[in-house]
Amino acid sequence: MSKRDLYVDKMKTQLDELNARMDRVQAKASEAKADARAAYDEEMGKLRAQSKIAVGKLEELKASSESTWEAMVAEMDKVRDAFTHSFRYFKSQL
Repeated sequence: MSKRDLYVDKMKTQLDELNARMDRVQAKASEAKADARAAYDEEMGKLRAQSKIAVGKLEELKASSESTWEAMVAEMDKVRDAFTHSFRYFKSQL
């Protein structure tokens, strides 16, 4: 397996794990009182948007040429890190 394939698989696994964790957190948040639930739903919407951006960036990386994919790695790492940080902050607020 090439370095590129290993990286893509690693990113996909990390994004899938974050999305699964978001689903579990969302299930917990749905048990909150109505006013708190509205705030959680708003933040969860922001997290879902970040998830879509990360998945889109991963798709761009998969479709990139051999000569450009390494340049996209840093950008993908930044998107993933921002998504991870936002999720951890959200989870800490529960």
